[in-house]
Amino acid sequence: MSNRRLNTMDLHALVRRLRTNKSDNNIAKAMHLDRRTVAKYRAWATTQHLLEGALPDLATLHALAQATLEPSAPPAQNQSSVEAYADQIRALLEQGLGPYLIYQKLCEQPGFTASRAAVWRMVQKVRPPQTPKVVLRLETPPGEVAQVDFGEVTPLLDPELGATRRTYCFVMVLAWSRHMYVEFVFDQKIATWLLCHQHAFEFFGAVPQRIVLDNLKAAIIKAYSRDRDAEVVRAYAECAEHYGFLIDPCLPKKPEHKGKVERGGVGYVKQSFMPLLPALTPLSDANRRMHAWLFGRAGLREHGTTHEAPLDRFARVERAALLPLPSQPYDPAVWKQVKLHRDGHVVFEKAFYSAPGEYVGQQLWLRAGLREIRLFSAQFELLVTHRRATQPGQRLTKLDHFPPEQVEYLNTTRATCQAKAEEIGVATAQVIAELLTSRPVDRRRTAIRVLKLAETYTPARLEATCARGLAFGDVRYLTLKHILEQKLDELVLPPHLTAPSESLQFARPPAELTQMILGGVEWN
Repeated sequence: MSNRRLNTMDLHALVRRLRTNKSDNNIAKAMHLDRRTVAKYRAWATTQHLLEGALPDLATLHALAQATLEPSAPPAQNQSSVEAYADQIRALLEQGLGPYLIYQKLCEQPGFTASRAAVWRMVQKVRPPQTPKVVLRLETPPGEVAQVDFGEVTPLLDPELGATRRTYCFVMVLAWSRHMYVEFVFDQKIATWLLCHQHAFEFFGAVPQRIVLDNLKAAIIKAYSRDRDAEVVRAYAECAEHYGFLIDPCLPKKPEHKGKVERGGVGYVKQSFMPLLPALTPLSDANRRMHAWLFGRAGLREHGTTHEAPLDRFARVERAALLPLPSQPYDPAVWKQVKLHRDGHVVFEKAFYSAPGEYVGQQLWLRAGLREIRLFSAQFELLVTHRRATQPGQRLTKLDHFPPEQVEYLNTTRATCQAKAEEIGVATAQVIAELLTSRPVDRRRTAIRVLKLAETYTPARLEATCARGLAFGDVRYLTLKHILEQKLDELVLPPHLTAPSESLQFARPPAELTQMILGGVEWN
C-alpha cells in the first residue's frame, strides 16, 4: 500500500470523486495518484462514513484525517554511495569548487566508484542554504529602450554552398511594447551587426532612445568596470551618432539586465518559431517566414507580462514615442586600423588602396562603407577617399601620393617620349629615336633622363648638345650631360662635321672592278 499522505485540499477532492463510484484506476489517472493510494483512502472514507450523506467542510475533514489516519512513514531509502565522502565534499565546497570539479577530485581517490549524479545530489544536500536574491524588475517608458542580442539557432541552408551553415538570429525587442525584429544571419561580424540595426530601425520606422546590449565583440571593445567606462567599437559609435541612440552595455556577466530579449526574444524564437521551419530551409526563405510571423502569431499573441498584443501596444502608444529616422540614409561602415606599406598602399579585404607616401610605415584608420573607402591619419585627419573595390586584388591608386619622378616614369610611354623630343628639335628627336629602338636593353628610362635635361638647362641647349653628340657619334647620357655641364654645346662645330652628309658612290662602274679581279688587270 502506498504511504503517500494527501493534503486537505487533495483529500477533499479525492473524497468527492470516491462518492461518484468511479473505479480506483479511473480516479488514480484523473488525479495522477497511485492506484494503491486511492484504494487506501477509499477504505478509510468508507470506515468514516464519508461516501454517503453530507460532505464535511475542509476544517472538519482536516481534523478527522489528523485523528484517524496513521502518519505516513517516510519510504526507506538506500544509503548514498557518497555518504562517506560528505565531510570531504563540504570542505571542497568551502574552497569554492563546483560539483563537477569535486567529482573529478573524488575520482582520483582509490576505491571511489560513485556516479557524477550521486556527487551532485550530495552537493545539494550539504551545501549551506542560500538566501534568495531580491531582484528589482525595471520597466521603462514607451520608446526609451530596446534590447538586442544574437542567439545561435538551427543551421539553415546556404544555397551558394549547397549545404547548411551555422546560423544566428539577431533580435531587437522594444522594451515597453515587446514588439520585436528578428533576422537570420550566418555570422556575427561588425558589418552584419550594423546592417541588422539598419534593418530593424527601418522595420519599426523609428529608433529607440537607448539600446541595451551584451558585451559582444561586434559592439564593445572593453566592458564597463569600476575604473573605466565601456569602450565601444568605432563603427558602432558612428552608427549610434547617425541614428541618435545611446549605447548602454550590460555589466559583465549580467545577462538578466537584458532579460526581455534573452527570454522573450531569442528564447521565444527558438521555442516557438524554429520548430515550424521545414528541414533544409534556405536563409532567405526563413527570413521571409519570420517577417510574416512577427506580424502574425508573435505580434498578435497576448504577452504573458503585459497581457496585451505587442503589435497593438506598439501601434497605439510606442511608435509615436520613438525617435524619427534620419533624413540621410545610413551607410554602414567598418573601422579598422591598417598599415601603409612600402608600396604606398593599405590592404583591406584583399584589395589595395593608396595613401600619401609620407605616411609609409604608419598605422592609419580605414573607414569602409558600402560604396567608398576613407583613410585617416592616427589623429583622424582625412587623407584620401577611394571608391570601394569590386573584386579581390583590385588596386586603387592616386598618383599624387607618390614621388613626381616615379609618377612621370609611369605616365611616360615611348610615343610620348618621341613626341616630346620632336617638340624640342630634330637632333633631340634623332637621339631619342636611337635610344628607344636600341636592342636588346630597354633604354626608355635613359630617354626620359635625357629629356629631363631640358628642364635643368633649356630645350635649345639640349638640342645643340644632341647635335654635337650626333656629330661626334656619342649620344650616351653621361656624354650629353658632360657637354651641358662644360658648356661645350656653345662651341662651334668644325665645318666638316656640320656639312651635309652625301651618300658615297663608286667612281668606276662595277663591271670594271669585276674584270680587274678576274683578269688580273691592275686597277689604279
